[in-house]
Amino acid sequence: MKVLSEHDLKVEDSFVLTLDGAFSLQVALERELAPFLQALEEYSDGWMPDVVKGKRQRKYARAAVWKALEERGSERYTHCGLYRTQWPVLDMALGLSSRTLPPGLNIVIVVKPLSFFAEAERCHRFVEMVRAWASHHPVTYAKAHSLDDVELAGSPNFGRDDETRRRDGFDKVYEVFWLNVFGPKLVETVGRERMLSTPAHRVEELPNGSILLVTWPTVADFASKEARLAQARAHAHLRPDLDFDTLLRSLHERSAMLAPVEPRFHPDLASLLSRVVDRAASHERQRRIAELNAWQPPEPEEWRPADSALPPDVDNPEHSLESYSDLAEHLVALLHSQVPSVFEATPESLTDADFYFWSEEFPTSRLREAIDEHAVPAIGAYLGEVLVRNLGGRWIPRQKLEEAQVLVGNRVWLPFVRARNYMRSRQSLLDCSLTCLYRVAERHRG
Repeated sequence: MKVLSEHDLKVEDSFVLTLDGAFSLQVALERELAPFLQALEEYSDGWMPDVVKGKRQRKYARAAVWKALEERGSERYTHCGLYRTQWPVLDMALGLSSRTLPPGLNIVIVVKPLSFFAEAERCHRFVEMVRAWASHHPVTYAKAHSLDDVELAGSPNFGRDDETRRRDGFDKVYEVFWLNVFGPKLVETVGRERMLSTPAHRVEELPNGSILLVTWPTVADFASKEARLAQARAHAHLRPDLDFDTLLRSLHERSAMLAPVEPRFHPDLASLLSRVVDRAASHERQRRIAELNAWQPPEPEEWRPADSALPPDVDNPEHSLESYSDLAEHLVALLHSQVPSVFEATPESLTDADFYFWSEEFPTSRLREAIDEHAVPAIGAYLGEVLVRNLGGRWIPRQKLEEAQVLVGNRVWLPFVRARNYMRSRQSLLDCSLTCLYRVAERHRG
C-alpha cells in the first residue's frame, strides 16, 4: 500500500487539527479509545484513513490500531500514524503519554487540500467528530483551521518561548481559530458566561465543562472578509483588553499574505524560479512569488567586447582544451546522480544545476576550500563547454583559469570568473546563475 503524501500534490494550503486532551489508565486501552475510533469512522466524510502505521503498515482496522500502538509503545509513551492511499492526503498522528498527570492524549490531523472542506455539511461532520472526542477526553485546548494561517499566527507557541509555553500552557486566549475547544481551566479564567455569549456560528458547552466554539460555517473560506470579521469579533469578545480594529487589521494582513499572486518571473529564469517557489513553505509561497516577481537578475559582468579579448598565452592550446573538458567532466561526476541532465551539456542542464546548488545551499553547506579548489573550476569549465557546444563558442585558452574566455559572437565570456561569483552565497546562485549568463550570451550571439 503506497501512502499518499503531501508531496504528491501541488503546493497548497492544508486543514489542520491539534487536540491536547486526557485519557484514563483505569480503563483498558481498547475500551478507552473505542469511542475515539467510533467517532472517526462515523464522521470522517471522505477522508477516512485506510492505512495504520506502527513499525509496519497495515490496512486500517481497529485491531491494526491496537497493534501499531503496541509496536510503538514504551513504558511512558506510544503513538501511531494513520494515512490514506487516495486523495485527499491525510497525515494523522495519535499519541498517548503517561508521563503527564492526567495521562495525555494528543491528536494531530492534517488533510490536504484545505479546499476539501469547502462544504458546510462536511465541516459540520468534522465539528461533530471533535465534539465527540472532546466530550470523552477532557481537553486542555484544541483547534482546527487553515495550516497556512496557523503558521502566520505563530501557533503553537503564539510568540512565546518554549519555557514559557511549558510553564503557562494555554493560559489565555491568544488566538481564535475556525474551530476551538477551550478546556475548563481556560473557561473559568475567561468566565463561563462570557465565553458562552461569544458571537460565533456555534458555541456549545460540553458535559465535562469544556466549551466548543466555531466561528464560521466553513473553514475553506476562512480568509474571506465575512469570516475574518466573525473571527475578530469572537477574539475581541473573549479578550476585551484587545482592540477589535487592531485584531481585524491583523487578520486582513494575514489574508493578504495568503492571497494568490500570479507569477511574472524574468523570462530567462522562469523555470528556475518556479522551482525555487515550489520549495517555499505553503504559507510563504505567495510572498515568495511577489518577491521574485519584483527581483531582476543583475546583468552579467563576466564578459569583454570581442575586440578586447586577451590572446592565448599557452604553449599547447589543444592540451588546455582537453583540461577544460576534463574539469567539466568533474562536475558531471559530482552531479550526475542528482542531476542526470548534466550528461547532455544543454541550457536546461544549467538550470537543473542552478536549482541543485540552490536547494543544497551549496556555498554554505560545503567547505569553502573544497568549493574554491574543486567546485569553481569544474562549474566554470562546464559552463564554458555548454557555450561552446550550444552557441558555437570557441575557447581562448589562458594560463590562468580566470582569464580563460569563450568567444560567442561579438563578446568573450569569462566562465571561471562567473563560477567564482556564483559560488559566493546562496543568493549569488540566483544573482549570478549559469542560466542567466547563457541566455544573455545567446541574445548577443548575432
